[in-house]
Amino acid sequence: MRVLTPEDMASALDRVGYLADEGLSTAAYLAVRMGRPLFCEGEPGTGKTALASALASALDVELVRLQCYEGIDATQALYEWDFPRQLLELRAGTSVESIYSRRFLLARPLLRALESPCVLLIDEIDRADDEFEAFLLEILSENAVTVPELGEIRAAVPPLVVLTSNRTREVHDALKRRCLYHWLDHPSLDRELAILRKRLPEVGERLAIQVVNAVRRLREMELLKPPGVAETIDWAAALIALGRESVDVATAALTLGAVLKYREDTDRVVAAGLDALLAG
Repeated sequence: MRVLTPEDMASALDRVGYLADEGLSTAAYLAVRMGRPLFCEGEPGTGKTALASALASALDVELVRLQCYEGIDATQALYEWDFPRQLLELRAGTSVESIYSRRFLLARPLLRALESPCVLLIDEIDRADDEFEAFLLEILSENAVTVPELGEIRAAVPPLVVLTSNRTREVHDALKRRCLYHWLDHPSLDRELAILRKRLPEVGERLAIQVVNAVRRLREMELLKPPGVAETIDWAAALIALGRESVDVATAALTLGAVLKYREDTDRVVAAGLDALLAG
């Protein structure tokens, strides 16, 4: 689809269930218009990964995801040769030159992203090491890679790249300069209510307000993992599944596992008082 303005981008994302504020929809629009990667930082659960998925749906292209982790290297991200198939071909009498053709090359996420129009999600880049960052910077700058046995593979249509970071470490300036930058914060109360109603149209007004207010109070506590929007939706869905139109202390105690993911966090919230969490 054609996205001509930031408002078009906001509408396109809205149609696939992602409610972006003006700042984020503008950043996404500029990434598309300028052909620049979009670097998204923010607390876990603020919608960074979901943005990439929504962009792929809104633009009607494939989502290719590269999940970063400590120790990831170029082979795992780019390509590797299918050695078992090559060995079988050699045993069948195929020449060595013939087995180094594209059909024996296993495309990993970065190569897949260069070979077809897509949104490329490079998730949690802050978990990768410096060497991988430098390698990634080269790929993003050129939108091409050289396979020694085959030559250069260049993207006919460069992917729309979304990089995410939870800021467990600082990403190098060289990579950030290559990108447009946007910080995603937890949504405002009104926007979170709108997101909840969008994702769970069956949620009642009273329950929606209770859940959103309670989750916002949880974020103000010193928890190991403050809940994100996904947890807001999960908690409301759990309460709906139990047939609740509102949440009381007893029901909250039974369903905290939908919104809190660490025992220490649950113990802290219970000790502070569930009645205080649900007050108002």
